[in-house]
Amino acid sequence: MQNELETKDMIETTGTEQQPVAAHPEAGAEVAAGAPEAAPAPKTFGDRRNPRDFKKNSRRPARRESRVKPEFDQKIINIRRVARVVTGGRRFAFSVAIVAGNRKGSVGVGLGKAGDTSLAIEKAFNNARKNMVNINLTKSMSIPHEIEAKYSSSRIALMPAADRGLIAGSSVRIVLEMAGIKDVGGKVRSGSKNKLNIARATVAALSKLPKAREKAPAVEK
Repeated sequence: MQNELETKDMIETTGTEQQPVAAHPEAGAEVAAGAPEAAPAPKTFGDRRNPRDFKKNSRRPARRESRVKPEFDQKIINIRRVARVVTGGRRFAFSVAIVAGNRKGSVGVGLGKAGDTSLAIEKAFNNARKNMVNINLTKSMSIPHEIEAKYSSSRIALMPAADRGLIAGSSVRIVLEMAGIKDVGGKVRSGSKNKLNIARATVAALSKLPKAREKAPAVEK
């Protein structure tokens, strides 16, 4: 009786009645069922110290083979559009002048004409290879003495210049570079500005150099 009176006094003072916790196992199960579910555990991946073996991308194109260096280098010195008058109008084409050489003593100048620039360049290169000349140079890739030459209205002079590099301009420099000549000074001694004629005059001057003497065959005793 005393306990019941104490609980009634507590309800009147606090206004709430304390509900006893059920100690029955089924009650605990009901509480657990009403509780929110725990968050799922994060997914764990494999050990990163042992990465997976990736397959090669079969769609990736194979590496290109290294291009073979051409035997002769080439450089365009002049390109212009020309016309030919025919019945009904004019036909236009392209004229290309090229200097080709191996930078080891061989050089040539070629001219090609065609309706397409790529075809004209190919014709000019073939013409330059056809007119290639071999030059007899010194051990230092220079010329032994001063030389002069004239082609059409172009006149040039070449002279050795030890330890001074290549001193030349216009088409003279291009021809000397394609031939691999060093320590040479070149001068245009005419008023002509025609690059093709200047290049041909340079080749004509280089072709005047004496050829290498061939060794005489040994005479058997």
